[in-house]
Amino acid sequence: MSGPDIVAGTGVSIGGRGLLMEGPPGSGKSTLALALIDRGAILVGDDAVTLQPISQGEPISLGEPIAQGLLMAPPPNIAGKLEIRNVGIVEMECVKAPLCLILELTDDAPRYVEAAERVMRHGISVPCLRFDPSIPSAAIRAEWALRQWGLNR
Repeated sequence: MSGPDIVAGTGVSIGGRGLLMEGPPGSGKSTLALALIDRGAILVGDDAVTLQPISQGEPISLGEPIAQGLLMAPPPNIAGKLEIRNVGIVEMECVKAPLCLILELTDDAPRYVEAAERVMRHGISVPCLRFDPSIPSAAIRAEWALRQWGLNR
């Protein structure tokens, strides 16, 4: 098993399933994460997360063993920290979670999606959607994207 890679992005756990938001600075990653946290998600990492392959049946935290995939975790130096624009850096609970879906934040996301694209991370295929966080109800839409297109755990 290889070691973790640090990737740019903001991750949350929703019901034990990891959602990673990627995009350029200012694209809305932290803002969407904050809205999801307000709806019950738990922070994994803001602006960076580590991704590491996991073996089949490996337990994560206190959860159930999971199938082979990628574990998303906070980098130690920023664990539990979230930057809230115009407020500052706040501290909150953070967890590890299996990566189940990547949202690529962009303003040119398609209106209708027939199937999630797939991207490779650590040699593992992960579903990925282009997603516009500026459209109203972004947090609710992100939760539905995870339900509809995310890997089951």
